[in-house]
Amino acid sequence: MPATPSPPSDAKPITSRDGRLVVPDHPVVPYIEGDGTGPDIWRATKPVLDGAVARAYAGRRRIGWLRILAGESAHAAVGDALPPETVEAIRTYLVAIKGPLTTPVGGGHRSLNVTLRQTLDLYTCIRPVRWFPGVPAPVVSPQKLDVVIFRENTEDVYAGVEWPSGSKEATSLISHLNATLGTHLRDDSAIGIKPMSPMASKRLVRAAIRYALTNKRRSVTLVHKGNIMKFTEGAFRDWGYQVATEEFGDVVVTEKEVEDRYCGVAPAGKLLLNDRIADAMFQQLLLRPDEYDVIATPNLNGDYISDACAAQVGGLGIAPGANIGDSVGIFEATHGTAPKYAGQDKVNPGSLILSGAMLLRHIGWGEAASLVETAFGKTIAQKVVTYDLARQISGVEPTSCSGFGRAVIANMD
Repeated sequence: MPATPSPPSDAKPITSRDGRLVVPDHPVVPYIEGDGTGPDIWRATKPVLDGAVARAYAGRRRIGWLRILAGESAHAAVGDALPPETVEAIRTYLVAIKGPLTTPVGGGHRSLNVTLRQTLDLYTCIRPVRWFPGVPAPVVSPQKLDVVIFRENTEDVYAGVEWPSGSKEATSLISHLNATLGTHLRDDSAIGIKPMSPMASKRLVRAAIRYALTNKRRSVTLVHKGNIMKFTEGAFRDWGYQVATEEFGDVVVTEKEVEDRYCGVAPAGKLLLNDRIADAMFQQLLLRPDEYDVIATPNLNGDYISDACAAQVGGLGIAPGANIGDSVGIFEATHGTAPKYAGQDKVNPGSLILSGAMLLRHIGWGEAASLVETAFGKTIAQKVVTYDLARQISGVEPTSCSGFGRAVIANMD
């Protein structure tokens, strides 16, 4: 097949005007099935999204799906794991949804996920994490965790600026640093660069604050390791406070202001801004999760924290995610490809289904998104679950990947 087939003839592209999406009733939405179990979970997810849209809008609206290629299928078809046509299609149609893509450890190609984020400047990774009643969880009170994580997507150690041990680049840089700046790096070290800029950090925190205000959330917490990395992660913290005070000073109050001026109680109608050291935050999210709401964090911290939070409420199988820039958004399953289960119609499609609900909400189709989320919760509560959850619930037989999707659709009626 070509790298980018033609979209349905009667579908129209989503456009943008004054920073807002303009969505036709029959929009083109590209999708990437993904590698490994990606095709399985997509086959379960697409009917759920189509069913929700049909029910919510009585057939007046529908999605014109456009398959685009990335990963193993793209390499097999056109010899390129991320064809330029795929990137251009996402840029043209402004939204897309994707399954997991293979990323080799050590050698091989760079992460396609990271490449997409950097190429399209999808600087905000958004991961809402909450518990659905009936989902087995390793903590006593999983319902106390309800956070939305904003992870900076383009900088930090994920920038990919690194050289292997013994390479001429690493050797040259080590020599320069030791001779010129007085460092004491070992000659055989591998070298990686951790860039963090005011622009990227501020726009991430700005997006988190705007989200919190729009969705009437209680607080935004900056998570960093600024006590050790003072000029990168410490600066992230400082830049975040600058954004809050300079751009949102009338509606945001800092934790210090609350202590100094309001006797420890945030005034009504104000968004609380605070910060936490990353390792302490892991403990806080276990012991006092209900004290946190929206979390803004550099790239690596956000990767760890979002997965750790997901583990508290049932795992990555039901954790949705999105990567969003100023104009383009990609919604994706947050788990890996699980190739040993590929083609078995077995794995949990929940992450992709809920990411699809995020996509629907992003384009303004909130009624359909709510149908998906409510029906998803009902299905879990009925103990209709795939093997990953069934093995944790006594006396429950697992349903298939596609069977779970059909159950969600049935619970929309």
